[in-house]
Amino acid sequence: MKKAVVTLIFGILMMGAQSLLADNAQKTETFKVYGKCGSCKARIEGAAKSIDGVAKADWNMKTEMLAVTYNPSKTNEKSISKAIAKVGHDTQFDKANDATYDNLPGCCKYDRAKYPDKKN
Repeated sequence: MKKAVVTLIFGILMMGAQSLLADNAQKTETFKVYGKCGSCKARIEGAAKSIDGVAKADWNMKTEMLAVTYNPSKTNEKSISKAIAKVGHDTQFDKANDATYDNLPGCCKYDRAKYPDKKN
């Protein structure tokens, strides 16, 4: 009887540990986010990190690529992209609202005409 109880408790603990590991699984994706300067970097990374489940965001000014690490059970690449577009930066998936883009500081404005049009 004692052995059965110990086995049952061990089994329950193992299932709980597996569940915790699955919840903490991290995924890293990279995608294009248009911008020009350090202010853009702060705004883009801040928007990405504002999404629950995002652990890390690093936007490379030279390549305009965002590397974002997140928990896929809490968020996804599309939600992160939409948050970035919401603050005025086009991504390879989403286009920022024109009025929001127009309100960016002058140093942050890039030539939107050279990028493919995306739907909001």
